[in-house]
Amino acid sequence: MSQGRMAALIVFVVLLIDQIIKICVKTNMYLYQKIHVTDWFYIYFTENNGMAFGLEIMHKLFLTLFRIAAVILIIWYMHRIVNQKSRVKNGYIVCLSMILAGALGNIIDCVFYGEIFSISTTSQVATWVPLGEGYAEWLHGRVVDMFYFPIIDTYWPDWMPFVGGEHFIFFSPIFNFADASISCGIIALLIFYSGYLNKETRHTAKHSK
Repeated sequence: MSQGRMAALIVFVVLLIDQIIKICVKTNMYLYQKIHVTDWFYIYFTENNGMAFGLEIMHKLFLTLFRIAAVILIIWYMHRIVNQKSRVKNGYIVCLSMILAGALGNIIDCVFYGEIFSISTTSQVATWVPLGEGYAEWLHGRVVDMFYFPIIDTYWPDWMPFVGGEHFIFFSPIFNFADASISCGIIALLIFYSGYLNKETRHTAKHSK
C-alpha cells in the first residue's frame, strides 16, 4: 500500500469512528448526562466552543477558520513529503494522519453540527433537523465531547497550605476521539520522530528561501 493510500485510510477510519461516537452521544444523551462505566471512566456528554479538551481561548469563528487553515497546511505538507523522491518513514505518516484526522473530526462539528442538529439541553436530546434549522449558523457549531477519566478523585489534606480541604481530580478534561487522535499523534511524533521533524523543518525552510 502506498503511503498516500495509507494516510487516506487512517484519516477515513478515525473520522468514521469519531463521528459515529459523537452522533450516538448527541442523539441519545441529555447535555451533561453521565454514564458510569467504572469509577475512573465515564461517558459524560458535554459540548464546547473551544479547542481540544474543552479549552476556550479564541473567538469561535476565528478558531474554526484557524482549524481549517491548519488542516489545509497539514494536507499540503503531507502531499509534498509523500510525493518526494526520498521516502519518509511510515510511522511519521501515521502520526501526521492521526493529527489531520482529529483536526478534521472537530472541524466537522464546528462547520455542520449547528446546522443539522437541534440544541442539546439538560432536558432535551438533540435530533436531526432540516438543513438550516439547527441551533447555530455555519462554522458556529459546538464540538461534542464525552470521554471523562477522573483517575484520582479526592480532597487535598487539610494541613496543606492554600489548597487544603479542596476537591482535587486528576485528569478532569472531557474529550472526544478526535482529541485523542490528535494527542496520540503529537506525542508519538515528539517521542519517536522529533529529530526527523526538525530535519524536515530545516529542509523546508532552506528550500523556501
